[in-house]
Amino acid sequence: MRVLLVGAGGVGTAVTRIAARRPFFEAMVVADHDPARAKSAVAALGERGARFRAERVDAGDEAAVVALLERHSCDVLLNATDPRFVMPLFRAARTAGAGYVDMAMSLSRPHPERPYEECGVKLGDEQFALAEEWEKAGALALVGMGVEPGLSDVFARHAADELFDTIEEIGVRDGANLTVDGYDFAPSFSIWTTIEECLNPPVVYEDGRGWFTTEPFSEPEVFDFPDGIGPVECVNVEHEEVLLVPRWVPARRVTFKYGLGREFIETLRTLHLLGLDRTDPVTVPGAAGPVAVSPRDVVAACLPDPATLGERMHGKTCAGTWVRGVKDGAPREVYLYHVVDNQWSMKEYGCQAVVWQTAVNPVVALELLATGVWSGAGVLGPEAFPARPYLDLLTAYGSPWGLREQ
Repeated sequence: MRVLLVGAGGVGTAVTRIAARRPFFEAMVVADHDPARAKSAVAALGERGARFRAERVDAGDEAAVVALLERHSCDVLLNATDPRFVMPLFRAARTAGAGYVDMAMSLSRPHPERPYEECGVKLGDEQFALAEEWEKAGALALVGMGVEPGLSDVFARHAADELFDTIEEIGVRDGANLTVDGYDFAPSFSIWTTIEECLNPPVVYEDGRGWFTTEPFSEPEVFDFPDGIGPVECVNVEHEEVLLVPRWVPARRVTFKYGLGREFIETLRTLHLLGLDRTDPVTVPGAAGPVAVSPRDVVAACLPDPATLGERMHGKTCAGTWVRGVKDGAPREVYLYHVVDNQWSMKEYGCQAVVWQTAVNPVVALELLATGVWSGAGVLGPEAFPARPYLDLLTAYGSPWGLREQ
């Protein structure tokens, strides 16, 4: 397998460090709009970097991405950029005849009249609209294959296959006790993506009703996370699992709730109130005249790069899937989870916990695709594949998962 990795930020760099220890691929081209970042990611691998090469590419330039895929004879494109670039990279892979893997799906657009009741354009709609084209070509686009979405979806499939006869509810629950020295507000993941998913109308799925939306940060609940993290208040957030899980896993209700914390929520609300969550450019004065800038890009530029926070970060992050249903005629409730301790990920890989946890999952998926354990055609989510081989391989990577009876 020959891989084109687009994006050499925190997650992309973590991908290279994880993949460098595995033998399943022949070559990995690491491409970024900033060639210094790509070169730095490769150089940091040292002796393990022989199969890696750094390149420059603009993720929004489809023709350039196609040319890069073809020049290096890449079999698959792994997208480690933010969701703005999903569609150009998705289309470039199809044009070049390559497979495609991403960790976040094409962007949503709220319903123009009833944003907090009805869905407009849903996450992934633009990709699923092209599913027939991929299927007819016998090509695979594996979408939403990070940690959330990704591993959380694998957990849902595992629950349906092995743990339940019928499922009432699947609820992805994400929480952490991470702190960052020296910062009052320092998101551990891309602020661009965090704003997008937290301020958009959350989506809920119910059997018989389908997908519908609610107010941001709705239905707060306190969830007790394992491994010493403890109780965290979680709220509804827009996320891909709610759009993916019902396509392959029968459940009466599907939700996603994120443990953000009251201070984090109020900061996001303030950004929205001031219009600083907007992506459309505004014109501001500059030394050489008026300059058009995106307010959200300005916010991102003012905050620390999440990839650089590892040395200041303490605690653990937990991604998991809570499932309630019936097994052998009796009610059952479980939480399938994956915890990463920042101290461990920094010591072992030099990557902070959140980006490492996101990055390990597409690498596991690529290995399953390279070895033929997973295969398919079309636009498919993680739920479309058997879960057990994935979970076994994740454990073999030195990062086991857990199951707690509720």
